[in-house]
Amino acid sequence: MNKPPPPPPPTSLPTTPTPPAISAKNLTVVRGPRTVLRALDFTVPPGQITGLLGPSGCGKSTLMRAVVGTQAKVTGTLDVLGRPAGHPTLRTRIGYVTQAPSVYDDLTVRQNLDYFAAVLHPGRAAAAHRRAGVTRAIADVDLTRHADSLAGRLSGGQRSRVSLAVALLGAPELLVLDEPTVGLDPVLRRDLWNLFHSLAATRGATLLISSHVMDEAERCHRLLLMREGEILADDTPAALRTRTGRDTVEAAFLHLVDEAVTAARTKEPTA
Repeated sequence: MNKPPPPPPPTSLPTTPTPPAISAKNLTVVRGPRTVLRALDFTVPPGQITGLLGPSGCGKSTLMRAVVGTQAKVTGTLDVLGRPAGHPTLRTRIGYVTQAPSVYDDLTVRQNLDYFAAVLHPGRAAAAHRRAGVTRAIADVDLTRHADSLAGRLSGGQRSRVSLAVALLGAPELLVLDEPTVGLDPVLRRDLWNLFHSLAATRGATLLISSHVMDEAERCHRLLLMREGEILADDTPAALRTRTGRDTVEAAFLHLVDEAVTAARTKEPTA
């Protein structure tokens, strides 16, 4: 008896590329006579830590406000989690931490989080969900022992962690953190970066973290290097070091700055 022909090999289904968490085209912000962001084009991949690095005043905070939808006079295209930046449906999907701690000093840590959790998930039906989220967020930032302490009596680093805990309520898909480690001691900085990597690895969160401290660049999966409202580079730390032939991201950044300055000078009209 003839054997039936073997079945054809399975065909692999075409994969749909994962859309970026953030996508910007010609993103521009003008404030008075000054152009703060200059026609930026970039993407932020999902589930990774992208570092937004550059000197103070280069436009990092303005870019972050544009991403979360609080920046005025934004032109160009800016999509966040598949929606235009500032869309109402993004409010519960994004966690945002500004440079200044956003907490009430006359409330305890837990009371602060209870308040913001009630704003995020109102109604009696969500009470159990809120309590679980508050407990988890406090533990995430290692403030369980201080949960019943007044926020006004905490150290500056602890108050910053309360703000981060507020941003973690609801397990946001995107965390936008504006210089979250400024002024913190090395141990706390290390612990926070361990938390950031855990959020990306175990919860699939996307993190956009700004800093002007170049050694933090090595902790990121990808980098956006900014100077004077422009993006000098959009790449991984290793690729930036290789591209510039430098040993550190800081040296690579300085090399790119020198290149940009030289290029600008060659474009200047001669008298």
